[in-house]
Amino acid sequence: MKIILSLMLAGLAWSAGAQAQVQSTYRWIDPQTGQVVISDKPPPAGVKQVNKQLMGSSDDSSQSLPYDTRQAAQKYPVVLYSSPDCGEPCRQGRELLNSRGVPFREKVVATSTDMEALKQVSGGEGFIPYLTVGRQGAKGFLAESWHSLLDMAGYGKTAPYGYKPQGAPEAPKPATR
Repeated sequence: MKIILSLMLAGLAWSAGAQAQVQSTYRWIDPQTGQVVISDKPPPAGVKQVNKQLMGSSDDSSQSLPYDTRQAAQKYPVVLYSSPDCGEPCRQGRELLNSRGVPFREKVVATSTDMEALKQVSGGEGFIPYLTVGRQGAKGFLAESWHSLLDMAGYGKTAPYGYKPQGAPEAPKPATR
């Protein structure tokens, strides 16, 4: 009887501990003092710009990446500039990044404003695809140059087990009046 009771208490303690690891954290600016407040309790009514995060949840994608990849992503973020009509070069570039498990943002160049932003980043050229790794860039898809940039930044050569590849971005919606 004591053994069963001990096992039940141990199981109860374990399940309570597992639930306690996933908790919400709230961050907001106190309207009266102007200071940042971080709490496990929701903010009072009327507070604007509340950030809510689930701490310790297993679905946090950045936490599932290896330490070296997280460090590289923090120091040298990767951005892929593509366009809706880029086709095969952009697909190959996406596949290369995904095969190495590189977290990246994809910016779709669909308007003249987007193209001007790309030209500022790329030094005046509007060549697509364009890859930035930190402050370094590569125009067009040349696997060797992309691998070289990623190697220098410290990204892994292969994707970690269980890495979920990123797909192509949604096509931009046409402007409506």
